[in-house]
Amino acid sequence: MLGVTPPDPAALTLGVEEEFLLLDPRDGGNLPVAAEVTAALPAGVRAQSRVEFRRSMLELVTPVCTGLAGLRAELTRLRRAGRDAARTAGAWLVAVGATPVAEPDLGAPPGARFDTIRQRYGPVAHDPAVCGMHVHVGVPDRELAVQVVNHLRARLPVVQALTANSPLYRGADTGHASWRSMQLLRWPGMGPAPHFASAAEHDAAVAALLESGMLVDDGMIFWYARLSARYPTIEVRVGDVCATADDAVLAAALIRAAVATAIADVRAGVPAHRPPSYLLAAAHWRAAHDGLGDALLDLRLGKPRPAWELVDEFVDAVRPALAAAGDLDDVRAGLDRLRRDGDGAARQRAALRRTGDVRAMLAERARTTAD
Repeated sequence: MLGVTPPDPAALTLGVEEEFLLLDPRDGGNLPVAAEVTAALPAGVRAQSRVEFRRSMLELVTPVCTGLAGLRAELTRLRRAGRDAARTAGAWLVAVGATPVAEPDLGAPPGARFDTIRQRYGPVAHDPAVCGMHVHVGVPDRELAVQVVNHLRARLPVVQALTANSPLYRGADTGHASWRSMQLLRWPGMGPAPHFASAAEHDAAVAALLESGMLVDDGMIFWYARLSARYPTIEVRVGDVCATADDAVLAAALIRAAVATAIADVRAGVPAHRPPSYLLAAAHWRAAHDGLGDALLDLRLGKPRPAWELVDEFVDAVRPALAAAGDLDDVRAGLDRLRRDGDGAARQRAALRRTGDVRAMLAERARTTAD
């Protein structure tokens, strides 16, 4: 940080979008009952829900928050409302990043945009559902926001590892902590954000991608960190949906602290670390494959190192911002819990070893989703 004090992170607003699967309690397969579940939500929560590309998905969006306590309360409220509404439709609401068993219904809800996506992308648009967590941090100055994203690029593999929560596909362990990350790479516009010198260069790149026909609209800029098309925020979307609300709060706190730290570095003239694109791609692959269970790629050394060493270095780098926001104790407690229990993928695997049954493991995940 070169002695530079970050801006007050508590002044940086937070919002979180979470996508959930609706699973069949009989066998753990996906159930296409999103319309029924949405209709069963309380009116206020229904207004905070979004229609997703698969009928087996429910997305819930927090209001704008400033503190972690408020964010935790909102996430818990929304998850519990979603759980209760799912029960009325005979489904489990489960926070898991990728379809663990099967997706019998590959149709999408009606709508011109969804129709265009299906027509343009063919079999890619018929992949089973995946569920992510998107964290919005308020940065209303677009020039500054572009530079902040440049600084975030090298930090996001650690966030990806912390949130890994999708090891299963077709009822079997894929060997990846985040199968969602692997599945999404088939989509265009996915991956680390490019490094941009200015907002004008960023906007020209987006316009060129749209003109090329590769993307249907600017909502399909799926970079792991991007300038939101709808809000004056930076949106970090690299993570799987977290197993619990506490996991989501931890990730959001670290992301906000990373944004605050990046703002301070930009203002101090500290250049963003620009790893080669092939190394950045390798770091994300390693994070998706290993989660916190083994090694992550150190982008400065170009070599794998124990995952928790890189997590600790991330926290050290953003510690002043965490302390300034009053978030340091919450983050320490959350990290201690992950050290003890493992990331979401590790917890799924532990439950599967303990029960020997995918359905039983998913039943356990359904119970912990809204705890």
